[in-house]
Amino acid sequence: MNHVFYKGEDSSKPTLLLLHGTGGNEHDLVGLGKEIDAAANILSVRGNVLENGMPRFFKRLAEGVFDLGDLQLRTEELKNFIDEAAVKYEFDRDNVIAVGYSNGANIAGNLLFEYENVLKGAILHHPMVPRRGVELPGMSKTPVFIGAGKNDQMCPAAESVELQDLLQGAGAEVELYWHSYGHQLTQDEVQAAKRWYQSKF
Repeated sequence: MNHVFYKGEDSSKPTLLLLHGTGGNEHDLVGLGKEIDAAANILSVRGNVLENGMPRFFKRLAEGVFDLGDLQLRTEELKNFIDEAAVKYEFDRDNVIAVGYSNGANIAGNLLFEYENVLKGAILHHPMVPRRGVELPGMSKTPVFIGAGKNDQMCPAAESVELQDLLQGAGAEVELYWHSYGHQLTQDEVQAAKRWYQSKF
């Protein structure tokens, strides 16, 4: 997978796995990662799927309708990539925090839905519920931050609440942060995620 890796100054800090939104690339969220933790490793990945020339992490059938077969395939691909990157770049595989926005948040959420202990925690900006009607692995006290917009047309508020409920039902510790805007990533939301991260890691 196309990616960039920046070695952090403090090897005890987590590695931040950055996952962009539709049309983004591996450079988009590097500034966000450094804002959250300037001393952490950064592994920023570009999605392998193109939709009208725009990179994504998995296919969709329509807006808000995921191609579940491709989602499962791409989630496994991403997990394997993280495993390989941990060996290549010599970071602690058990200390990876995903930071995803929109489409990137959705595949990060599905990593949690598919695999036990795949992430130490996650910051999900404007995610949807990746899959329904599946048994989730145990997420004993896995910290998850969800950032959501009360007027988000792409990701209705009910999605954020349902995702929180599903993750908490599997044992995760979830903080749901609301702002009154839409699907955009606001500075208030970024600072809330940063405060949450500092309190957990």
